[in-house]
Amino acid sequence: MTQTSAAPIKIGVSSCLLGEKVRYDGGHKHDRYLTDVLGRFFAFVPVCPEVESGMSVPREAMRLEGDPEHPRLITHKTRIDKTGQMLAFCRDKVAALAREELCGFVFKKGSPSSGLFRVKVYRDGMPARSGSGLFAQAMVRRFPHLPMEEEGRLNDPVLRENFIERVFSCRRWKDFLAGNPDLGGLVDFHTRHKLLVMSHSTQHYREMGALVAHGREIALPELLERYEELFMTALELHATVKKQTNVLMHVMGYFKKELSGEEKQELLGVIGDYHDGLVPLVVPITLLRHYVAKYRQEYLAKQVYLAPHPAELMLRNHA
Repeated sequence: MTQTSAAPIKIGVSSCLLGEKVRYDGGHKHDRYLTDVLGRFFAFVPVCPEVESGMSVPREAMRLEGDPEHPRLITHKTRIDKTGQMLAFCRDKVAALAREELCGFVFKKGSPSSGLFRVKVYRDGMPARSGSGLFAQAMVRRFPHLPMEEEGRLNDPVLRENFIERVFSCRRWKDFLAGNPDLGGLVDFHTRHKLLVMSHSTQHYREMGALVAHGREIALPELLERYEELFMTALELHATVKKQTNVLMHVMGYFKKELSGEEKQELLGVIGDYHDGLVPLVVPITLLRHYVAKYRQEYLAKQVYLAPHPAELMLRNHA
């Protein structure tokens, strides 16, 4: 059911997370989940802002200081301001990465260059976890809808699932754009992603539907740009148990005439167990996929929702 891409799914990754010894102390922060699990499905584009901007390994530690919105990058002891050097690198690097067709980025938490959330910014000698690393900031500004996360947050099953789902969705969208897109193709893309988007935001799905319905009145480049923004913004919202339960019941409605009384009771029971936290989402999804195949439900067979990422990633396994 999953639509596969011939192109590699590229994601940017802080180099130290891949085991490269580029940290200020000459070490690394190798993340085995990234390399051993995600590495089976993604092609990594490593980035180390400090080294690539011309700094040595090892090097003096640095920190962010001043205004959290526009912090300065200062070395700890010698008090050398590295902000200009880093910002010049950021301008060049984001332009180069635009040509890489990235579908996501995993940053090193806490880094004054690459930390995405709650990075320490010192003011009057006191730290506040209120900033982002300079390179991470530049990436967010240049690619506002690119799926981005920190490696530490990927230990949370909900955040991990949301990030990976967005990466695969981003790849499908890029594949669509690469295939001479037209309004008919957008209608098909929208149709196949209906349930997936609904599991995140019914409001966004309605807005996307209205946009597509008036597609002939909008220039195609603007239409695609507006659709992409709604699509990726919707997927950033977490698919809660309540939202998922509503979608599962919606899917069940497609089998009104096919399911026997016993099958209906079994499916209702499994959906109820998921709603109550007794089984993970993969359980009702597996049963629905069985009925899709058994009753040859062609519309549902095309729904990305039933298989938005490879089963080997073992997602949707938390209650």
